[in-house]
Amino acid sequence: MKKMKRFTTLTLLITIEIIVATVPLLGYIPLGFINATTLHLPVIAAGILLGRKEGAIVGFVFGLSSLINNTLSPNITSFLFSPFFSLGGVHGNFASLLIAFLPRMMCGYLAGVIYPLFQKNLNSHLRAVIASILGSFSNTVLVMSGAAVFFAEAYASAQGIAVSSLITFIIGVVCTNGVAECLVAALICPIIVKAFHKVMH
Repeated sequence: MKKMKRFTTLTLLITIEIIVATVPLLGYIPLGFINATTLHLPVIAAGILLGRKEGAIVGFVFGLSSLINNTLSPNITSFLFSPFFSLGGVHGNFASLLIAFLPRMMCGYLAGVIYPLFQKNLNSHLRAVIASILGSFSNTVLVMSGAAVFFAEAYASAQGIAVSSLITFIIGVVCTNGVAECLVAALICPIIVKAFHKVMH
């Protein structure tokens, strides 16, 4: 019965992830220079509720939706996430797949690692808040780090800035978009977790 509950919960979270990804302006919120997202919420919830592996699985679905979205509905930085998109002379490549999938899978994985760490010291709500913030922040930092490492010149050009200004620009994105996504995760993920806990138990 316990395995069935876990499988049902995982299936529901994957379903929510797919729904959020496909509803316009719900999963991906275009900001021009990049898309803000709410797709990290079910990923983090999966990590907290079910553990590292399941968090990574829902993160993989997030990554897949990112690949599809940036291939079919591209913006100026879609080469970061899709090897099938090009902008002028800039083409996505294998590194695009790393950026699309790895940060999203690590988001769920880290939430699954962090949540049980404070079991003896903090209540479940505070643990969920901490796991949500760090899981969300890891996604933003890894995505922007991937942009800097693999596509520095192309990404700077797409943003209309000098390569020498790229790190400052990325820090700005992390401190604005990244912090906003962390706050959303800290507010909403514990509510999702609490609701699922009631259903599971």
